[in-house]
Amino acid sequence: MSDLANRVADTQAILARIAAEYTPAVFASSLAAEDMVLTDLILRARLPIGIFSLETGRLHAETLAVLDAVKSHYGHDIALFRPQTEAVDAYVEQNGLNAFYDSVEMRRECCRIRKVEPLGRALAGNKAWITGQRRAQSATRSELSTQEDDPAHGMTKFNPLADWSEDNVWEYIRANKVPYNVLHDRGYPSIGCEPCTRAIQPGEDVRAGRWWWENPDSKECGLHVVDGKLIRIKSVAA
Repeated sequence: MSDLANRVADTQAILARIAAEYTPAVFASSLAAEDMVLTDLILRARLPIGIFSLETGRLHAETLAVLDAVKSHYGHDIALFRPQTEAVDAYVEQNGLNAFYDSVEMRRECCRIRKVEPLGRALAGNKAWITGQRRAQSATRSELSTQEDDPAHGMTKFNPLADWSEDNVWEYIRANKVPYNVLHDRGYPSIGCEPCTRAIQPGEDVRAGRWWWENPDSKECGLHVVDGKLIRIKSVAA
């Protein structure tokens, strides 16, 4: 078997085990390339795993277009979780619409309101959640495990693509005609909110375009952070 075929088989086995042993479970999709691989694997196998995305109110139009592409291609609606209007309005009134450029603290507060709090609601009542994170994405994810104990949310967390390479992801997408965000074709390997994401230059780290004005060791939105620090959560043997 090829390298990709082995990785696909391993990932399919992980997803099947999640569906069998951790129901209810949900997949948190950012609608990026990795997440579209998992979306394809989950929906093709008709696994009882919910798929949701965080609609922050600041996403690119191209990112939102992926929702329609999934509906058209798979006949599936991805559930959306949005920030609380009152919290967004209070932040903007007190600090300004783009205060996240002013400091790491302001940026993390914006992420907390627009992403972390909605994530908590999306995960409530589930036994496990799934992400599309990969070790190769950044230095902050180099120790990523396939299965982890997530004390922050009181559940098990799975990263089925942890050992996939960028080439693996795109080989799968092309071979299976998986819909994806067109911003990837315009120099955006990692895509977040529009004002916090830029295209990268050849040779730059794949997450260099995320919060580009900050130091590399602070480039996490808080979805995988507790008390301002990246969670090095305990690996659990499969």
